Amino acid sequence: MPVSHVAFLTPGNYPEADPLAGLEATLQLFAFGEELGFDSAWVRQRHLERGVSSAATFLAAASQRTRRIMLGTAVIQMGYENPFRLAEDLATADLLSRGRLNVGLSAGPPAYADLLGSRFLDGAVDAVDYSHNRLLRLRDNIVAEPIGGEDVVVLSPAGPQRARLHPRAPGLAERLWYGGGSLGSAEWAGRNGFNLLIGNIVRGEKTDDFSEAQLAQLDVFLAGWTAPRPPRIALGRVVIPLDGADESARRRYRAYADSRQARTRSPQGERRTLFADDVVGMSDDILEKLRRAPVLPRVDEFRLELPYDFTEAEYRQILSDFVTWIAPELGWRPASLSAA
Repeated sequence: MPVSHVAFLTPGNYPEADPLAGLEATLQLFAFGEELGFDSAWVRQRHLERGVSSAATFLAAASQRTRRIMLGTAVIQMGYENPFRLAEDLATADLLSRGRLNVGLSAGPPAYADLLGSRFLDGAVDAVDYSHNRLLRLRDNIVAEPIGGEDVVVLSPAGPQRARLHPRAPGLAERLWYGGGSLGSAEWAGRNGFNLLIGNIVRGEKTDDFSEAQLAQLDVFLAGWTAPRPPRIALGRVVIPLDGADESARRRYRAYADSRQARTRSPQGERRTLFADDVVGMSDDILEKLRRAPVLPRVDEFRLELPYDFTEAEYRQILSDFVTWIAPELGWRPASLSAA
């Protein structure tokens, strides 16, 4: 198997009564993942939920708890963001991490705009451009070219300065990812030079088979790629090894997977959403299932997606088992061994 980069994605959820404890536990999980040799650690950004609502802020903190591991967020819904202000925050976090930031993005109107109303909106939701152009505006801001002509300056206590976004974060624009779920989004990402995040949810546009739909997205992404650098593709799956779990945790893991099984049997909703199975079992069983996944030989980055609302101890057991029993069989070597 060709996997050379392994990552994990955590929901970063916490008890409502003690968000600080939950955020601290997630920061410690990032540091633990670095100790285990993971190449990158990612956190979800969610709104109106018990989770990380500001990924840039969280990853800036994580940058001070870690030294080597790449840091990522999947995904920032651009409908909630101002492309200029977000660029400033991401650039700051990237510099604090010494260039370790990876930014997953998605397009579309904010899901809870109607609920938020005047708390969020300054006008009608249909009067704002929530298309993919919002992502291009973010990237243009991150590139931080001078704004206006050579005679356009801003006045500051330090004297006149050319107008441009600060701070500048070299290389961050090439570490932007798009969370693809449809043929159109995958084609757009390739054509515009965004790396591709694919996971356990796809749209069944021409088939009811999950693997066929995901392979079709991968094909159109690669066919449309135009950037001079090689494309990056990261495959995400919920994988829960049982090897190091006690009997109570094993029952909990299996119950979690069983509760989500029904959605995998047919396309869901008007958009015909297809879901992949969660991969739960002993490491040998997991490896057998992963080796049968048609998309895995086509990618070299694998993202272990952690379930919601598990305990810190359970997350640590899953991460430890994965890098001990599963990742090496996929072709991966810890960063320290690769460097040696």
